[in-house]
Amino acid sequence: MKEKVAIIDSLGAHGSSFHFYVFGQAKGLSKSGVDVSVYTNNVTNNPNYDEVKFYQYYKNIFGSRSKLLSGFRYILGSIFSLFHARFSGVKICNYHLFHVNILVLFDFLLAKMLMMKVVYTIHDVISFENANSSQKISNFIYNNADKILTHNNFSKEMFSKQYNKVSTEIDIIPHGNYLPFLNIKTDKLKSRERLGIPKEKKILLFFGIIKKVKGLEVLLNSLKDVISVNKDVILVIAGRVWKNDFSIYQRIIDDNKLSDYCIIHNKFIPHEDVDHYYASADLVVLPYKRIYQSGVLLMSMSYEKAVLVSDLTPLTEVVQDMKTGFVFESENPKSLSDKLNRILSDTNKLEEVRINGFNHIKSKYDWLEIGKETKKSYQSIL
Repeated sequence: MKEKVAIIDSLGAHGSSFHFYVFGQAKGLSKSGVDVSVYTNNVTNNPNYDEVKFYQYYKNIFGSRSKLLSGFRYILGSIFSLFHARFSGVKICNYHLFHVNILVLFDFLLAKMLMMKVVYTIHDVISFENANSSQKISNFIYNNADKILTHNNFSKEMFSKQYNKVSTEIDIIPHGNYLPFLNIKTDKLKSRERLGIPKEKKILLFFGIIKKVKGLEVLLNSLKDVISVNKDVILVIAGRVWKNDFSIYQRIIDDNKLSDYCIIHNKFIPHEDVDHYYASADLVVLPYKRIYQSGVLLMSMSYEKAVLVSDLTPLTEVVQDMKTGFVFESENPKSLSDKLNRILSDTNKLEEVRINGFNHIKSKYDWLEIGKETKKSYQSIL
């Protein structure tokens, strides 16, 4: 008899590409013989996978000016989702956590009241932006959860240090690639024309939500030394600011006279344009200062793009310098500019690394294999 699992994710496609993660997880589990149901919001479209059930009980939980109204709608969504899951025979609820609050506690208590096992996939061990994450609630739910999943050894170690009184077993389940979901554009010039990017330039891409921990200022502070050697370089910044102030970055651009070398698309990037941003890029730069796992990294490599990352452990667990990507010293603009100049001077090496990186992400981060590992983790608590 198949294990019945509910993936309960209220975020979905709202403001990001997180739904691809959930869809990859669901598809991998389904192919591994798990009976999967996805419960999400009404802005996330049904992927229409065979043998994956899809429900949209979280209605209009985003966009309201009233936090009270949003919270009420969230609670209704959770009640409908959990009761539906329980009466459908679901034994395990898998939640994805970026921070912990009273709504997370509500979900946990209701799932337990309905006699279901609770598994948490931890994306941010310590929330980067949400100072309201409750340590007391976190300790309670983590200690009483049936299983905790992290994406890598670094996150597991950080979790164990942060929550040293939590005894719940932790399994490492990698973040999968984005290959099943991408429409890779092969006409670089056509994509650049669509986005208003110069056709003849070397394009560096900084992609994704602009948070303080993403280190955009490190990249901008390195750019002056890059363009002194490579006059044909353009940095494309594509993504909206979140709990951050873009004027900090604009000041660096103005002070260093970088305006002619930066294209700034400080906005939400529609899904239909994401393919074109990646098609336009020669190199994707991730100058992160703190991270637990990067979806942008895995997406960039899935788009067959070479990547340059800071030497944070979660990134170097994926990227091997000069083989499957490029690495520089975190928060060091000089190290970054030196590496960029070296990369831009050797297009043959850039192409070799790009191909190696794609092959690596394709084989090691396949959702079917991840589904098999996740199934084993579920089976250990039944």
